[in-house]
Amino acid sequence: MTRRLIVGISGASGAAYAVGLLKRARALGVETHVVATPAGLLNVHHELGMDRKALEALADHAHSPGDVGACIASGSFTSQAMVVAPCSMKSLAAIAHGYGDNLLTRAADVTLKERRRLVLLVRETPFNLAHLRNMTAVTEMGGVIFPPLPAFYLRPTSIDDLVGDTVERVLVLAGISEAQPREWQGL
Repeated sequence: MTRRLIVGISGASGAAYAVGLLKRARALGVETHVVATPAGLLNVHHELGMDRKALEALADHAHSPGDVGACIASGSFTSQAMVVAPCSMKSLAAIAHGYGDNLLTRAADVTLKERRRLVLLVRETPFNLAHLRNMTAVTEMGGVIFPPLPAFYLRPTSIDDLVGDTVERVLVLAGISEAQPREWQGL
């Protein structure tokens, strides 16, 4: 089976995580499929100065969020996992309630129904009760809520270090065994 990773990008801060995932997955020989919402593309441009074409060039396959007939909208299309990085509270709510109104949320719904790994890098702070309940619902369905919190014990020296450490951990959660997160060695 071809190793595939679906990367969704929604409208929250943290576009660097998606770009890092796409680059690292390519380096590991994992086929990637990207779908970015309009707000996700806006953040990619604002935070990283990248346009749609530059972002899509990082993936093996790019899909429009309005193309609910794309291959990643079907359970017959197999993948290792799907990661939504970053995951807005709007996308979280849609995923938690099975509201597949665009390709990103439909692909996430398919990932859950097929019992594949779904990892959501949720971005919001502080959380309100609706956010927490939606995270609980996704967790109860088998998804993984992964706020991209830095591991300062690894003594990062740059933003790239912070993003890279998170990317490696997420790839392991996504079933990409070649990923190499740095391990805590104790005090």
